[in-house]
Amino acid sequence: MTNEEYKEIVTNGAEYIKSKIREIPQIALILGSGLGDFADLLEDRVVISYSEIEGFPVSTVKGHAGRFVFGKINGKNVVCMQGRFHLYEGYKSKQTVLPIYVFKLLGVETLIVTNAAGGINTSYHAGDLMIINDHINLSGKNPLIGGNIIDFGEQFIDMSKNYDKEYIKLLNEIGKEKNMSVQNGVYMQVIGPNYETAAEVRAFRNLGADAVGMSTVQEVIAACQCKMRIAGVSCVTNLAAGVNPDAVLNHKEVVEVANRAKDGFTTLLLEFIKRI
Repeated sequence: MTNEEYKEIVTNGAEYIKSKIREIPQIALILGSGLGDFADLLEDRVVISYSEIEGFPVSTVKGHAGRFVFGKINGKNVVCMQGRFHLYEGYKSKQTVLPIYVFKLLGVETLIVTNAAGGINTSYHAGDLMIINDHINLSGKNPLIGGNIIDFGEQFIDMSKNYDKEYIKLLNEIGKEKNMSVQNGVYMQVIGPNYETAAEVRAFRNLGADAVGMSTVQEVIAACQCKMRIAGVSCVTNLAAGVNPDAVLNHKEVVEVANRAKDGFTTLLLEFIKRI
């Protein structure tokens, strides 16, 4: 796919969405595995399946509905992605971030990324929420390879201020007020789809990672290029290999733990959206 073809998909996608929605969203949320029910809280909902947008990928992972949900939360215009696109599904890095550039054309200013992650930090427990303070890209992929896609920013972007410091502070304040078990840490993206070996997890811990998953970083890179304000929350759905030697890792468990943690997740995000 050439940059011109890519630009056409993004532009046409944004125009199609504008023709279907009532109001332009200020905030976009990407909902990870087991967290998609948050979109049910939106009022005045408009649902657009990814398959309706020409050139868009489809989400193939169980627990990812594969659609945009537009509506209102606490008077704010919001769009939720129920499901995202992953490198392990066979998509190119640029394909996984198509929605970010569509959001930019729609006028989105704040991006909230969420995911299900494995806990590397030995003080973490399954069901904890981790505010993402920084990330490590170990996927070997980058959506900016090949040039400046559609004039949204520089190719050589500064990633030192990727997760908004004011947003991190606010999320922590809300967690404290609500007496929630909220962690802060570094998220690492690997390509997947297999879960990590115990040796890999030890190496990742030595590199400074607190949690590991198979998404999010590509989206954050694109959002940084678009100069969006970014907040990130991981739901620690399992302890990574070697942290709990008796654990058996599987996607079903990931979704089940995310579902159990969704009350705290919902409380945190609803209050966060209310205050920004």
